[in-house]
Amino acid sequence: MARAATTSDVFNAIAEPQRRDILALLRAGERPVSGLARELGMSQPGASKHLRVLREVGLVRVRGAGRQRLYGLDARGLRPVHEWVGGFERFWNQTFDRLDTYVQDLKQTRQEE
Repeated sequence: MARAATTSDVFNAIAEPQRRDILALLRAGERPVSGLARELGMSQPGASKHLRVLREVGLVRVRGAGRQRLYGLDARGLRPVHEWVGGFERFWNQTFDRLDTYVQDLKQTRQEE
């Protein structure tokens, strides 16, 4: 089955490490494309292309501020990712519970020796 186009699927959009880096920087607040490009060591056109993809999947919003365009995180777009990952929470909780039980059993055994 073919994958969805990057510009229409949040999972494909965040598969790109530089886009995840952009999202991480935007957690701290709005930034202009020039600032993002500088912090990530990429060209401004390259950063703009990544921002366009992130905007199209609903992860980034843009607003004008004078002559600048400021980009900000719209974390609501991450809801499908959050819900998908949340499905694994029970697995990890059970795994850690078993590990905790194992560690407690080891401590008990050592105390009894």
